[in-house]
Amino acid sequence: MLHDVPLYFADQDWRRPDRGRYFALLARHRPALATVLDWEEPAQLAEVLSWAEEAAALVALAVIVVAKVPGGVPDLPRAIAGKELRVGYSIPTSHGGAPLGLWELAGRTIHLLGGSPHRQLEVYSYLRGVALVRSADGNMAKKMATGRCCYWQARRGRKGHWRALEGHDGDGPREALSRTLVNVRLAWDAAAARGPD
Repeated sequence: MLHDVPLYFADQDWRRPDRGRYFALLARHRPALATVLDWEEPAQLAEVLSWAEEAAALVALAVIVVAKVPGGVPDLPRAIAGKELRVGYSIPTSHGGAPLGLWELAGRTIHLLGGSPHRQLEVYSYLRGVALVRSADGNMAKKMATGRCCYWQARRGRKGHWRALEGHDGDGPREALSRTLVNVRLAWDAAAARGPD
């Protein structure tokens, strides 16, 4: 944890949710964005919205409901307790994913969760013009930087989008993450400048 950096985005452990601990952390850090309990079964909607209402008092911008119920997105409000409610789309990976068709997100404000930067950009390209993608997380960038000392580039190379960083001693992971963040920002700016397809 970076104690000297304000928390912008909070994401609870969707496999082992601990409401009390999570809300205590939200109250302490007051992030701009926070996910709540993933909506995995239709019968969970009331519980998910209860989490969302409690989270709304603790975030600055928006609450994110990770929708995993096919056909359920229209049942989600657009705001809750005075805060924007974003639909979280969990990009399918080995860690998890939403069993939704992207067309189900039309007309909604979206947060992209998980996946690689290039996969997030592919999803954004599909949604551009039909939904408003306002935020995305970057856990894979952190893992690639700290675990493999690799950084991401938009242009695909012989071994994909990830490049091994060379020539940086102890600051390699920080440099890899920094390069990834710069490259991801440039790629998103370029994608946004292209406008709707």
